[in-house]
Amino acid sequence: MDVEISQALLNNGLTFLSVSTGIVVLIVGGFLVKLLFDASKLVQNAAQTTEILNTELKPVLTELNKTIKSFNGIVQNTGEGMSNVKLGLESVLSKTKLLSGNILSGFLKGFLTVYSFFSKKN
Repeated sequence: MDVEISQALLNNGLTFLSVSTGIVVLIVGGFLVKLLFDASKLVQNAAQTTEILNTELKPVLTELNKTIKSFNGIVQNTGEGMSNVKLGLESVLSKTKLLSGNILSGFLKGFLTVYSFFSKKN
């Protein structure tokens, strides 16, 4: 009788183990199905986002490219203008230097002439 009782207990244990394993497999299978469903939705959303980015990003990049070219043109024009201003200032400064040198030279000659004129009379 002990063998029959242990045989029945062993059968009950194995039955419980197989039922609980089946329940766990069903639960994991349910989560796996939900995971696959969510993954397919994620892929669809990623595809839609990619399509939206492709349609919206191209005009933005085109506009940005035009703006950068315009800004580059403004910078080049400013650089050319600054070069012209620099050349003009250099020209004015050289003429001013020449004029001031002539004025100083003339002033010194005039002063020496007057000085020599007054020093001869004494």
